Amino acid sequence: MSLYLTIKAIHLLAMVAWFAGLFYLPRLFVYHVENSNKPQCAEMLEVMERRLLRIIMNPAMILTWGLGITLVMMNPEIVKSGAWFHVKMLFVMLLTGYHMSLAWHRKRIAQDKNTCSSKFFRVYNEVPTVFLIIIVLLAVVKPF
Repeated sequence: MSLYLTIKAIHLLAMVAWFAGLFYLPRLFVYHVENSNKPQCAEMLEVMERRLLRIIMNPAMILTWGLGITLVMMNPEIVKSGAWFHVKMLFVMLLTGYHMSLAWHRKRIAQDKNTCSSKFFRVYNEVPTVFLIIIVLLAVVKPF
């Protein structure tokens, strides 16, 4: 069981790193949109956005998924433990879609094709908070 708990701990650490990026990248988009008329600032933000996504967020997401699948393979009974698991997985898939949408927005901003306002990204920045609350409550409370 100690191997299982070690994998679970690393899974949670990867999830924290993933969420850190999910919280920070849209904030960088806000700054980028608001400073798009300042080439030096926009260039610096573009580098930060690309590195955050490629060096932290993508590996953390892959690690979170990989370790989560490993945990299910080590304890397949969890799939039958209630609807909470399936609902949680639905939200993890939606969160992955949100992650992909951030990658899409990053590319659009880098290509000077962005049509979204800084206000949009301020609101969009709140999405991972909702996902975090739902996913953690489902995993801990297992309400159904």
